[in-house]
Amino acid sequence: MNIQIFGTNKCFDTKKAIRYFKERGIPVQFVNLKEKGLSKGEYTSIKQAVGGIDAMINSNCKDKNALALVQYIADEEKDAKLLENPQVLRTPIVRKGKQVTIGYHPEIWKDWQ
Repeated sequence: MNIQIFGTNKCFDTKKAIRYFKERGIPVQFVNLKEKGLSKGEYTSIKQAVGGIDAMINSNCKDKNALALVQYIADEEKDAKLLENPQVLRTPIVRKGKQVTIGYHPEIWKDWQ
């Protein structure tokens, strides 16, 4: 099983997600969004899996300027702005192949094993 977790080192739910898989002996590839954002291909596949941009945006984001920029920009430009501002994404983004969850969801992950 190949699990990717996208998040930040400061995100409590990201830390819990990493711990969840490590406790079960499942190797995890952690991608720190502050250091290396999502590639356009990864972003597109995640967006399709979760049902669109709205499911990916963290409305409680600390960076209110970036949040406003992403929320109120024209739809055709949202993807590019979201890739430029990964701090606006809800985390953790946990991916196993084409299956994706956003947030801490051990009840879903247990079925991935």
